[in-house]
Amino acid sequence: MRIGELSARTGASVRSLRHYEAHGLLVADRLENDYRDFPESAVEAVTKVQALLRAGLSVATIRQVLPCTLDATPRVVPCDELAATLRGELARLEEQSERLDRARSLILAMLAD
Repeated sequence: MRIGELSARTGASVRSLRHYEAHGLLVADRLENDYRDFPESAVEAVTKVQALLRAGLSVATIRQVLPCTLDATPRVVPCDELAATLRGELARLEEQSERLDRARSLILAMLAD
């Protein structure tokens, strides 16, 4: 299927699909006219990528996690390497959350004065 159809079926923008492909998250064949030709399985792959992005994972982490995903929930096949990667992502998100909490507290203090 062409990129426009994949976009329509998944709700992902054409720009996002090109980004996913550039980072190895999607694979497309090239037709003689150089148009992308995505397999039917690309619909499920995009759905998984979107779910993993909503989970706050980076593209590099998604590239590692994607082959282990079972569906778009996203459920994964557990393995030691993947668990370590996800624990690292969780630590990164917790640190980011703590920074946001500190910033929120500072802004609230400024408004209280």
